[in-house]
Amino acid sequence: MKPGDTTKSDIGENRGLRVSCGRSGTKTFFYRYRSPVTNKLVQMRLGHFPTMSLAEARIKLQEFRAIRNLGRCPATELKSQQRQIAQQSLQEQSINGFTVKAMIELYLTQHIEDRLVNGKIISGARKPKGQSEVRRTLYGDAVRVLGNMPACLVTRKNVVNLIMEIVERGANVQAGNVLRELSAAFDYAIGLEKFSEDFANPALLAKSGLRQAKIKLTHQKGKRILSDNELKKLLSWLPGSVFTPTQKNVIRFTLWTACRTGEVCAASWSDIDLKSKTWHLKSDKTGIERYIQLPSQAVEFLMHLRLSTGEYLFPSQKTGLPIQQKSLTEQSWHLRESKRMLDIEHWTPHDLRRTVRTGLSRLGCRNEVAEAILGHSKKGIEGTYDLHSYEAECRVWLLKWADHLDNRMLSP
Repeated sequence: MKPGDTTKSDIGENRGLRVSCGRSGTKTFFYRYRSPVTNKLVQMRLGHFPTMSLAEARIKLQEFRAIRNLGRCPATELKSQQRQIAQQSLQEQSINGFTVKAMIELYLTQHIEDRLVNGKIISGARKPKGQSEVRRTLYGDAVRVLGNMPACLVTRKNVVNLIMEIVERGANVQAGNVLRELSAAFDYAIGLEKFSEDFANPALLAKSGLRQAKIKLTHQKGKRILSDNELKKLLSWLPGSVFTPTQKNVIRFTLWTACRTGEVCAASWSDIDLKSKTWHLKSDKTGIERYIQLPSQAVEFLMHLRLSTGEYLFPSQKTGLPIQQKSLTEQSWHLRESKRMLDIEHWTPHDLRRTVRTGLSRLGCRNEVAEAILGHSKKGIEGTYDLHSYEAECRVWLLKWADHLDNRMLSP
């Protein structure tokens, strides 16, 4: 038989045995009969040639015909046997440790992350940075709390309790990320038939319940700004804090430039021009290329910093690569948990950018200049016709802001 050939049928005592050839050339034996239970035509697969020979297919046919002659449906009984085997396998998996940790590891190594198959690298479902982020997300909370629990015994309540623990520490976005990835891990395992047919994804059920309770698992629009008095306390407290020296430098540079902390962390010396006092930000969150005007305080700071760093302004001491923005957030959380954070109302590193923007307005900076400093794109018709970059104005007002910070430090 060749691909495209019509299905062939056996005759005589082996009537009902059929063989077909698929598009890929795979030849498959089938038993076609009318069920004595439902009186409907049924076709059940016996096996593939040459793994199953024609003689073996005929023997298997006679076994199933004998069952049919007894008034029973072979296909129904075969499915029942397979279901029992699957249930037994599920029980064995539970006993042998198909835990939440094992399920998550399966999801990560077989779906999310790159893997080596027959000497070839198969790309995962996420890019490298996303792969490490998913692993960190799941291990940091889901594995920590539910890791040793058999995956088939996890309930909606277990998941809800996990998510609410994360929410209560103020990490609503992280809670949403954990719930999303945990639900995907369960779905992946369900798709691979690691659970019984009646198993329901507990993370999906938890998501529905949390939505009904109106628990916010998304980013909350920030409104926190630091007052001048709080800024003074911050600048006085920062040198002696347990932030790392690099993290302290990122915070200082953020206050001078009003850039996003992620942009500051990734800054490279190749983009810094100390003579023209500019930082060439090739692309930001909005994809806009622009030049950051550096106040004299920032330039003087960079001149000293240049003597002690390599390719990047704010490198990790371990890798030499730029520190990650999340390290600032995590360090802030650890300081707060250990009661070593500055004793002011809760603040995050990103609040500094909002603080600079508000402070510029308070000093009298025009709205279009302040927005240009932050790198916000112009909206509507203004964005179409006003293409001025306001670089000279940005330089003037960032220097005024830096001088204002110095004055706050010197004031009694």
